[in-house]
Amino acid sequence: MPLTPEEPQIHESAQGPRATPAAGRPAPTPRPVPGPRTAASPRPGRPGAGPVRPTPPVPRPHTAGGQPARRPENRSGGSRNEPQVQLIPAPPAGALDAAEEAVDLLLENGRAPGDILVLTTGEKHPWAAHELSFGEASYWAQHDAGDDVFFADASAVDRASARPVVVVAVNGGDDAATARALPAAMNRAGALLIVCGDPKRINTVLGTAL
Repeated sequence: MPLTPEEPQIHESAQGPRATPAAGRPAPTPRPVPGPRTAASPRPGRPGAGPVRPTPPVPRPHTAGGQPARRPENRSGGSRNEPQVQLIPAPPAGALDAAEEAVDLLLENGRAPGDILVLTTGEKHPWAAHELSFGEASYWAQHDAGDDVFFADASAVDRASARPVVVVAVNGGDDAATARALPAAMNRAGALLIVCGDPKRINTVLGTAL
């Protein structure tokens, strides 16, 4: 089914626990290389996070007899439900900016930096290009640590581990590469997949790939 473009406001389903609210990203290092995002340091000009409220436990459903209801079985053979999918319209030249704005909204709404994986189908994100200059081992060690937003080329999605949220910036590359990347990104997303790019092209790719 074709995706309907949405306003760039991130709404998540109830799938997966929410992490402790984060205040956002710290000030980036001098361009062209942005610094890492962390949940501990607020961005300049923004107040820090207030007292953290514990997440209330999710009540378990009960049957009419007062006994806890059993969870429905997953008969599809998978270990989780399909993630929610959102499409944020953007031209190829603006897809990466749209993805970064989506990440900012996610962080401001309580997602931990380590919950988020960002993939690019065209030019690499400046952070990824910079970190790769120090070697593959160092670069992927940061991915494996899982304590920050991680940026990767979509061609390397098979190397990436699953995260609650995956953001894909369709900022270039051919349709064949995008057709391979989107289903793989969906398989890596635990709760939410956000795709930023040209809606017509994305829907065409999704219609042939899924």
